[in-house]
Amino acid sequence: MRAPGLLLICTLLLAACSKPVEKVEDIRPVRVVVLNPANADVTSEFPGTVQARYESQLGFRVAGKIILRQVDVGTVVKRGQVLMRLDPKDLQLAQAQAVAAVTAATSNRDTARADLKRYQDLRGRNFVSQAALDAKESQFKSAQATYDQAEAALRTQSNQTAYATLESDVDGVVTAINAEAGQVVAAGTPVVSVARQGAKEVVVGAPENQVDKLRGSHDVQVRLWADPKQVIHGTVREVSPIADPATRTYAIKIAIPDDTPNVKLGMTASASFISKTSDDAIKVPLTALLRVQDQSAVWVVDGGAVRQVPVQITGQHGNEVWIQGALRGGQQVVTAGVNQLKQGQKVTILNAPEGNLAAPKSALNQPSQPSQPSSQPLASNVDAVSTPAGGAAR
Repeated sequence: MRAPGLLLICTLLLAACSKPVEKVEDIRPVRVVVLNPANADVTSEFPGTVQARYESQLGFRVAGKIILRQVDVGTVVKRGQVLMRLDPKDLQLAQAQAVAAVTAATSNRDTARADLKRYQDLRGRNFVSQAALDAKESQFKSAQATYDQAEAALRTQSNQTAYATLESDVDGVVTAINAEAGQVVAAGTPVVSVARQGAKEVVVGAPENQVDKLRGSHDVQVRLWADPKQVIHGTVREVSPIADPATRTYAIKIAIPDDTPNVKLGMTASASFISKTSDDAIKVPLTALLRVQDQSAVWVVDGGAVRQVPVQITGQHGNEVWIQGALRGGQQVVTAGVNQLKQGQKVTILNAPEGNLAAPKSALNQPSQPSQPSSQPLASNVDAVSTPAGGAAR
């Protein structure tokens, strides 16, 4: 019975003599970037295609059946070149009818003119009354009006007959064929698309939250996928007032010089819109952003600890964003491990920051402090950061 009691007493004495366990403060190593506010250029890049500035949708001005198609997509055409023909039989018959009407009207007019001349001579010798002469004058005027009407109908019908042949009204290239031989088309139905040679432009689709900013871009750099080394300087010519119903983007047309070499219709291109940021905009890596309650924020290192600062995103290009908030030049912003920190947590800065931006001279001239040693290997304390666009690391 004594042995258990002695064992209990010895255990209590040893516990009383042992030192209390010291709490190890959690100090996380982080990577930072030094803020450098500047009125920098913001670049937004969008894909697009090369199109002709002027493209005509051609169609017949009369209805009929297509009997001949003389061009294909890609055919280079000249002004006045025949593209398609309609069956002209009905139009030719109508023209022959109009010719016959003119012949009849001419005969009636000539007869009325001769009668009027005879009655004028007879009236001069007082052989007929004035009423008879007035009747002949009225008949002649009616015959003359009928002749003029027949002449106008003939000219109209001649034009209708000529409309059976569709000709190109510009020098250009055929971009689309919408009808084939044997098809009956209505008047005005587009059957051939012809792009005019010369002026070209690049058309891109921009999201609605960037349309106003891109509208004021002072410079647009266009690069072709076929020749990415060639930089073409263009200007914003037109911004669509309504969004495309399918893509919900706004079409922006960028005019490029007419003498630009090696530019063909339909080529794939990328357009970089360059605009100025506001004076208080600051550029940081995308990995520095943290999402807190539907608001973007960053961690700022202040006195060896971190504090959270809400920010607003004003632009993005690649893996960098422009932000605005309660920030100033020279501050250090955490760029790795942002989701592993909490307000007021102490941190140690790694010696090799990733992606540091150019810092002001006041920040660069300060002597760098060596990082504090850690009781554990850094590899076990630093979480690898891989941040998708618009989000933070998890």
